[in-house]
Amino acid sequence: MPTTPRQTPPDGDGLIRGRHETPEERADRRWGELMQEIRVAQTGVQILFGFLLTVVFTPRFPELSAADRTTYVVTVSLGAAATGALIGPVSFHRLVAGRRIKPQSVEWASRLTFIGLLLLLATLASALLLVLRVATQHTYVPWLVAGLVTWYLLCWFVLPIWVRRRYSNGGGAPRRRRDRFTGRR
Repeated sequence: MPTTPRQTPPDGDGLIRGRHETPEERADRRWGELMQEIRVAQTGVQILFGFLLTVVFTPRFPELSAADRTTYVVTVSLGAAATGALIGPVSFHRLVAGRRIKPQSVEWASRLTFIGLLLLLATLASALLLVLRVATQHTYVPWLVAGLVTWYLLCWFVLPIWVRRRYSNGGGAPRRRRDRFTGRR
């Protein structure tokens, strides 16, 4: 069956699923969604990075141990890298706008955003380690930070991937799974 740009071809079960949009419309929609997502992440990383930049000017900073100072430098560097990756898609769009390569732009901007989220995760872990070490000086701090990083991983990556796999049929209902005993769907 021939398809027009606005018609989605049937799935294996003969049903037509998905949006009825051209590749350009899809790229526009995906770009808008990506920009909304980036706004949330950018705000968080920029506020965190701004606070990190002020730490060096506090009276207590010279009292930090060498390990804490190293952790601080790593944290600021990670925050700067996360900021760059999360602002990158905006610059990317500005430099390639009007070149008729929006689908490719969306893919590359999405990759930059994902890298930015990974760097934000590392920044948060490092910042938590630094703050909790300075605040408590207890040996449980690395375990607490590991628990929080695990929570972030669950919220940011594991749950979305699980939902994507569970509802990958595109219809919103869970995929029918095989019965453990009969093997039927």
